[in-house]
Amino acid sequence: MRGGDIRTGELFSYVDLEARVRRDHPLRAIRTIVNEALSTLEREFAALYSPIGRPSIPPEKLLRAMLLQAFYSIRSERLLMERLEYDLLFRWFVGIGVDDAAWDHSVFSKNRDRLLEGDIAAKFLAAVLGQPKVKKLLSNDHFSVDGTLIEAWASMKSVKPKDRSGEPPAQGGGRNADADFHGQKRSNDTHASTTDSDARLYRKGKGKETKLCFIGHGLMENRHGLLVDACLTQADGHAERVAALHMIESRADRPTAITLGADKAYDAEDFVNELRSMNVTPHVAQNTSGRSSAIDGRTTRHDGYAASQRIRKRIEEAFGWIKTVAGQEKTSFRGRDRVGWAFTFAATAYNLVRLPKLIAETG
Repeated sequence: MRGGDIRTGELFSYVDLEARVRRDHPLRAIRTIVNEALSTLEREFAALYSPIGRPSIPPEKLLRAMLLQAFYSIRSERLLMERLEYDLLFRWFVGIGVDDAAWDHSVFSKNRDRLLEGDIAAKFLAAVLGQPKVKKLLSNDHFSVDGTLIEAWASMKSVKPKDRSGEPPAQGGGRNADADFHGQKRSNDTHASTTDSDARLYRKGKGKETKLCFIGHGLMENRHGLLVDACLTQADGHAERVAALHMIESRADRPTAITLGADKAYDAEDFVNELRSMNVTPHVAQNTSGRSSAIDGRTTRHDGYAASQRIRKRIEEAFGWIKTVAGQEKTSFRGRDRVGWAFTFAATAYNLVRLPKLIAETG
């Protein structure tokens, strides 16, 4: 028989949120990894908060909510809080009850900013990778490095002369007035953005559009393509090589040599020599366009070089996910520290998406 269209509005509910989420839901495995990582950060969290005063949003719940924002491509904190208000799956993952009210988006944002002080994003990434079931997935011998542009949350109209001279006259009024920049030469030496002073004018290559950017850097282990380190720098021509040396240095402190794969942008004699001095074999793609390469037959003749060149391209998968799914192609933060925090956190989210399947496959 046909059921009646009756609205149920019982006062009490006796179904646990745990029972609402199916046993094979992908978020179950991710939540287990996340909770184990967060438990190791207890001391770091305690150092960020005063022992007296009104309780704030627990940092564990903040980070779980931010992970959902990355997983589900939620573009703002306001929409995240709206989703948290009605979505039982989100409530279960974050750890709030059915009857608990979602936080105000401005309160959520202000509490999130506290986590910047303790560099929690980098520590969270290390805590995830440090778990025994994750650690056995990682290669300690072979790595790849690359960088990607992160567009700043600032308009090109915000680029003004540092000495405030020679600004083009604005046409019309309002906060977004028209301006004519034709014929004006702008560079990072003479101009800066008034919206985000840490952003730099940069273009990817000849004929490409100049934008206000940062550069996000990732270090990938070659066995399963997981990001083992991430950082963000101001955009300039040397940033990628400097960041690569910084990220690989701690992993090169061992008696046997390791390898580092990279593209043609890293084919510079000083960079290659620096790697060799750290006992790192430079599996860098040769750049022979009108010049001689710093990589010669001593490196390219080995089969491992070809393997590194093939595998290193997988780091683009990580950057693609971070920029499209996690929403970091154009950041919504200002300042190098805040943008870098978000980029590192998105790298952790990328690893978490892939880890359940990798752990299941390796037993």
